[in-house]
Amino acid sequence: MSDSPRYSPLNALHEELGASFTDFAGWQMPVRYDSDLAEHHAVRTSAGIFDISHMAEIAVYGPAAGAFLDYALAGKLSAISLGQAKYSLLLNEDGGIIDDLVVYRLGETRFLVVANAGNRFAAVDALIARVGDFDVTVIDESDATSLIAVQGPASLQILLHTVGLSLAEDAHARPEPTLETLKYYASLPAVFLGHPVLIGRTGYTGEDGFELYIDQSEAAALWIALSEAGEGRGLVPTGLACRDTLRLEAGMPLYGHELGLETAPVQAGLGRVVALTKEGDFVGRTAIERGVSADAPVLVGLVGEGKRAARANYEVFSANASADTRVGVITSGALSPTLGYPVAMAYVHPSVSALGTVVFVDIRGTRLPYTVTQLPFYRREKN
Repeated sequence: MSDSPRYSPLNALHEELGASFTDFAGWQMPVRYDSDLAEHHAVRTSAGIFDISHMAEIAVYGPAAGAFLDYALAGKLSAISLGQAKYSLLLNEDGGIIDDLVVYRLGETRFLVVANAGNRFAAVDALIARVGDFDVTVIDESDATSLIAVQGPASLQILLHTVGLSLAEDAHARPEPTLETLKYYASLPAVFLGHPVLIGRTGYTGEDGFELYIDQSEAAALWIALSEAGEGRGLVPTGLACRDTLRLEAGMPLYGHELGLETAPVQAGLGRVVALTKEGDFVGRTAIERGVSADAPVLVGLVGEGKRAARANYEVFSANASADTRVGVITSGALSPTLGYPVAMAYVHPSVSALGTVVFVDIRGTRLPYTVTQLPFYRREKN
């Protein structure tokens, strides 16, 4: 793996659009084009287009693909239907989280595993190491694949009006044969100017939206076509800064913040993702069944007052004991652009995790009250 920065195949377009860049998992990716707030509000009210080509795409195929993924991952992937996507976890033997993933079923014996950019090689290596006697092939397709997301209330109309984009012929053999009827966490095969595209009704913003997988050589043309369809529909280019505040409002965990090797799924509120009822062994099962200690920190949502936001690594203190009783740490936090008040996620001691509990967060030497609240902070209105 080279230490040189990697660039998206859309990099020239981002430069033309005046993007500011940041290093993310070794990639130079757009952090913003104009204003973080304007881009955030565009996704909530109309639509934003994101380049997320840094994500990792791993093909898993063969007669035993479903059984293999049942063993390699925490969920029961063999049970998902054609076109369905499922959120899952890649665990180590100790039950810690190597990565959180989205898995698409593309055929009876073919799946696509989408991993986080920073965990690409860890995920690929772990999957390959688990093949064993399974009749399955694992191929890292990340270098050949680009990923573009269109997120927001106008996203469906933008895709429907994108010139050159249409559903593939075999899409009509699926239970949900149109984009209009496509359910959340489902996908359809499509074509763009004759080139294959996978369209998933998935995303990381809490809004309706789509993610489009396409060969890198065609990514720029697809971005331009989507952008042209978005003219007059409020579409703006959006960077990683607003993607972070959008996912925080939606209560979605970020690896390296809410998730990590030292995190058990139950601590992160992801116990339901682990399919303990599935037959056979899976990596991490023994540790998961053993459980965690009664005082293991748990993930909670916190809301504050005023405009001073808690940030990652700020300390959390009890409101009911001495001022020096540390009970947790902030993992992500911001002044919510949508809600207008501070929100944060934190790992805290179970004794202060009940809804309505008041704790204090040390914000640059001043301890301010925050109240434990239900996640997510924001939930979109569905039609």
